[in-house]
Amino acid sequence: MSAEPAPAPAAAAAAPEPAPGPEPPAGGGEAAEHRALVLTGFGGYDKVKVQARRGGGPQPGEVSVRVRACGLNFADLMARQGLYDRLPPPPVCPGMECAGTVRALGDGVRDRQVGDKVMVLARSGLWQEVVNVPANQTFLMPEGMSFEEAAALLVNYITAYMILFDFGNLRPNQSVLIHMAAGGVGTAAIQLCKTVENVTIFGTASASKHDSLKESGVTHPIDYRTMDYAEEVRKISPKGVDIVLDPLGGSDTSKAFNLLKPMGKLITYGVANLLTGQKKNLMAMAKTWWNQFSINALQLLHHNKAVCGYHLGYMDEEFELVGGVVAKLVSLYSQGKIKPKIDSVWPFDQVADAMRQMQEKKNVGKVILVPEAPKEESKKEEN
Repeated sequence: MSAEPAPAPAAAAAAPEPAPGPEPPAGGGEAAEHRALVLTGFGGYDKVKVQARRGGGPQPGEVSVRVRACGLNFADLMARQGLYDRLPPPPVCPGMECAGTVRALGDGVRDRQVGDKVMVLARSGLWQEVVNVPANQTFLMPEGMSFEEAAALLVNYITAYMILFDFGNLRPNQSVLIHMAAGGVGTAAIQLCKTVENVTIFGTASASKHDSLKESGVTHPIDYRTMDYAEEVRKISPKGVDIVLDPLGGSDTSKAFNLLKPMGKLITYGVANLLTGQKKNLMAMAKTWWNQFSINALQLLHHNKAVCGYHLGYMDEEFELVGGVVAKLVSLYSQGKIKPKIDSVWPFDQVADAMRQMQEKKNVGKVILVPEAPKEESKKEEN
């Protein structure tokens, strides 16, 4: 999946420094300028900068979308450090999900209209004011959903849904261990677990987030910073759990496998243990890979357990499969059974603070980026 830059009205403020991008279309006059977040090189928070881009209109089969909100994901933090292989080399515009309004249609597009409110999923390129994307990478927003909620739905909820139901086969009366339970995928997984009867949820997070986790439906919050979560789980459930969601990698994957009950399922979907600071840490990388879990088919046979790997970034051509999941999620949202939890909203100019909020694990729910700062003046006038 990809997203090419598209035209947007020129900003009234001083123009940011120009960013790399396609040339204006030949013979079509000068394309309008818009703002984008650009990863200029691998490293710390300062490597993502607001820059100006120019681009043409939508190509056949594409729609042009005026972006109102973008999702920040853990993969974006890894991409900034050069640890995410699905992002093209810098300079490049990151961003795998956004929400906005269709502003123009390319030739051959029949199932979208100008003015449609849509969610967008792509491999990269969505942290911009305007994007051109294939129409089949857009999904209509359900009635009553805000742009911020729409930008928080796709990556986290598709991931959580497919892990829990497609791989995990979650059923009533089972138990689930959710790591990073206060994050985007964790919050989504908790809500989806609550759609199944009598699921026991263990969730790891720092102690300050435990009240919020209990309110959201976590049965047993565990402070991973001061406790051995495997021991805590076994105190409550000596046989372990039915499903473990593992975004951590390294030695935690081994602990997860050992926590499974017979017929249990471990789904690994990230290597968050690689991130220990703003910049790439070679020692952390070496430790994580040295401790990486490994098992052969014969050992699996003896254990009566399953190990699955999930990476949404490698499903960029599975439009029908992903689209089916999105349809189920939209239905659950419309029924009031799931609702994206927004931790905070940051303008493009404060992207460094937004990334710090997530990387330092201060967020409870989704961190959202918006092209412009929220207009506080209008709120004050209403009061």
